[in-house]
Amino acid sequence: MKYYCYFPGCSAEATAVGLGVSVQAIAKSLDIELIELEDWTCCGSTPYGSLDKLESILIAARNLALAEKTGLDLVTPCPSCFLTLHQANLYLKEHPQLATQVNEALAVVNLIYHGGVQVRQLIEVLYHEVTPEVIASKVKLPLNGLKVAPYYGCQMVRPDYGFDNPESPQSLDRIVESLGAEAVPYPLKNRCCGGALIIPEEDLALGLIRKLLGNAAENGAQCITTVCPLCQMNLDAYQGSVNSKFKTNYNLPVLFTSQLIGLALGLDPISLGLNTNIVSPRKVLDSISKVMLEAKSGT
Repeated sequence: MKYYCYFPGCSAEATAVGLGVSVQAIAKSLDIELIELEDWTCCGSTPYGSLDKLESILIAARNLALAEKTGLDLVTPCPSCFLTLHQANLYLKEHPQLATQVNEALAVVNLIYHGGVQVRQLIEVLYHEVTPEVIASKVKLPLNGLKVAPYYGCQMVRPDYGFDNPESPQSLDRIVESLGAEAVPYPLKNRCCGGALIIPEEDLALGLIRKLLGNAAENGAQCITTVCPLCQMNLDAYQGSVNSKFKTNYNLPVLFTSQLIGLALGLDPISLGLNTNIVSPRKVLDSISKVMLEAKSGT
């Protein structure tokens, strides 16, 4: 069993409940223990940093200081949380004067950060430490015949964090294949979904989402998988808006990678939060059921 300090992030307990519950559901099956960081708060998020850099780093540093006490690597499933915490960690290590300012503020709540935390994405842990080979060995319901478009989004591998190629990432592809599914060619796999632009610039964001859905459909995908809560929300919740605006008829379930892994591990769909998805994952579940029936009948 490998132990990690776990930072869920706000989305995993709000707009992306499916991410939060599915990550916890698959953890022990994969021999990892995610110990939730006690008294964690919002990471500060990317938009906060554009308003007040010092305050955003201070918010992140509080979480880092709490994590440092555990002596464990800090792992988060959210690429945006990872980016915020990772960058704050770098800034504090590279700028001693900033670290001094931050620690003066942290002292008010009896905290200090020495710079000893390693911040990691959950997908990197699954890929490099658990490994696709081990995941494959634990699969109980192979997702044979299921065609999946692995969608990385723009923050999971950018800037270059060293665990995957930012221009041609493969980690999600390999994990999808370890489940028995087919990772379809997806040229737009690392393009932006529009992110938070869906609120101030809806037309622009819907155009980007349409391109991503279209590219997946054109390559035969039956569903899309992603690790990013904002990407999942845009592609899932706004699929109907895309169909309405562009007169399309997309019906692509958008599953968190942890949900997809959980299905292959034989976990109950409700325990994976699949009932919270907007576009029904029914056809994915039906595809799995069909494979199971064929296997039992020997056809």
